[in-house]
Amino acid sequence: MKKLFKVALVAGCMLFVGSFAKAQTKIGYINFGDLIRQMPEAKTVQTAIESYQKQFIDQLTTMNNTLQTEAKNFQAQSATMTDAVRTSKQAELQDMNKRMQDFQTSAQQQVEAKSNELIKPVSDKCRAAVADVAKEKGYAYVFDSSQGAPLIVSPEGDDLMVPVKAKLGLK
Repeated sequence: MKKLFKVALVAGCMLFVGSFAKAQTKIGYINFGDLIRQMPEAKTVQTAIESYQKQFIDQLTTMNNTLQTEAKNFQAQSATMTDAVRTSKQAELQDMNKRMQDFQTSAQQQVEAKSNELIKPVSDKCRAAVADVAKEKGYAYVFDSSQGAPLIVSPEGDDLMVPVKAKLGLK
């Protein structure tokens, strides 16, 4: 009986301590993507990324135009070509197509890397502001509400967008 009483007492204490600990934890959220988009530096970064991307788009357009021209010439002359020449031209067109696809993949990777490089300082500045506000207001956790899974329950009082924007000097 004494053991049962002790177990019940320990379980009750654990429930009380657990409830007390939960009452102390503050959880907030912020739409980090929106915060970054509202930063003045984000417009400059977006312009730089678009300019960088345009270089690749121009090259891809040129490559595509060349491929289309060669394909039309092949179609027009294929009836008069020998089998060896026709096979050679088909292989050449396939090679051009593969080089264009490889270039497109490489260009996408380069644009993504450049984008990450340019946005990192803005992102770091926003992260620091969120961390400062969370520390000042006593939040243990701050979730990014722009990441795929939306929050099911999120009271207005825990949205940190307004104080973080104030910390960054945004309207």
